[in-house]
Amino acid sequence: MQKTRTLTTEIHKHVGERVRVQGWLQSWRQLGSIHFLVIRDGWGQIQAVAESEAEIAPLIEAEAGVESLVAIEGLVESVPQAPGGIELHNLAIELIEPIRETPPFPINKRKINAQLSTLLDHAVITHRHPTRRAVLRLSSVLSQAFRESVLTRGFTEIHTPKILGTTTEGGANVFKLDYFGRPAYLAQSPQLYKQIMVGVFERVFEVGPVFRAEEHDSTRHLNEYVSLDVEMGFIENHFTIMALLRDILADIIGAFQEHCAPELELLKANLPVVPAEIPHIHFQDAQELILKLHKVDVRGEPDLSPQDERWLGEWAMKEFGSDFLYVAGYPTKKRPFYTHTDPERPEYTNSFDLLFRGLELVTGGQRLHRYADYLEALQSRNMSMEPFEHYLEAFRYGMPPHGGFAIGSERLLMQLLGAPNVRLTTTFPRDMHRLVP
Repeated sequence: MQKTRTLTTEIHKHVGERVRVQGWLQSWRQLGSIHFLVIRDGWGQIQAVAESEAEIAPLIEAEAGVESLVAIEGLVESVPQAPGGIELHNLAIELIEPIRETPPFPINKRKINAQLSTLLDHAVITHRHPTRRAVLRLSSVLSQAFRESVLTRGFTEIHTPKILGTTTEGGANVFKLDYFGRPAYLAQSPQLYKQIMVGVFERVFEVGPVFRAEEHDSTRHLNEYVSLDVEMGFIENHFTIMALLRDILADIIGAFQEHCAPELELLKANLPVVPAEIPHIHFQDAQELILKLHKVDVRGEPDLSPQDERWLGEWAMKEFGSDFLYVAGYPTKKRPFYTHTDPERPEYTNSFDLLFRGLELVTGGQRLHRYADYLEALQSRNMSMEPFEHYLEAFRYGMPPHGGFAIGSERLLMQLLGAPNVRLTTTFPRDMHRLVP
């Protein structure tokens, strides 16, 4: 007969009863004749107290150390001074697998005291620490909340190829592959495919990896990350998409507050309030504002620098009390060929970036939807039509006005938690220098 296991997060429901827990020996300390054991499973941890050598004999005889796998039966007692207010007594310990080797660094302390490179080199062990596990739990909830948010709005999930015969945006920042003797590329985004699928479902989304061969060695860039992509048909303009993004972000933060209180408390997270309407400023006006406030002339630059973004973030907080700010109307020459131009100012586009606490978080906008406009856009950029033949076929047979955006999941979580490096919100980061673990 299989013995019933109780998860650490469910033990509080069984005060006065005997339960069986399974997990890793997180820590083991002795005060006089009393031994305090902390058992960690995939959900949380529980303290178990042994008041005799006989109770811990299986551990002593096997010379078992931290990270040993154990099953412990014990009586659940309410002890206000114990972690979580409960602990196990009158123990019966079964040793599943003894571990005698010391971890590369202590993972049973309140805080991991190790360099970032050490944490990443030993990520397979690092992630067992409660704070690391809390970050990864939030990452999981983030993806789930995103899915639930768009599904309730009538979106259909799609899965697009990550090996392509052409580059998504016609740029050079792609990883090239040898695909059975002919060139292929890792997908920079699902952009072309999610537009095509608007012609099928009208509203589509995808959660999946994207690959950027950008030589950025910064705290906010990765060469592979998880992109939360949305594309929506029958929109009025890019402001329709901006309103949708606002609601999705509010849903994600609401899910954190509802389901992740222990993780947020452990990480001391300061979640933002998403305003009913996120303030916005036109790109050209943003550059004029920077000149006015900081006496730095960036007019004529096709994009905002990280310092520009920080200044605008400070202004949004001071002016509107908002952690969020939309910068809309980026120059046409800066945006990809499929971006819809501003009908009133063709040198600008119906596109936007969302800044969150002074960092660019999301890029999106309205796309072209008329076949003739695509022909003109490709010609004006001296781009060949041939690589986009199948993509353009969708527009030859009717596509509605549409638009969308892409959220970098790891970067969003980094900003939400105030982490100093995006690698700390990534399970196994891939950057210019790292391919393992």
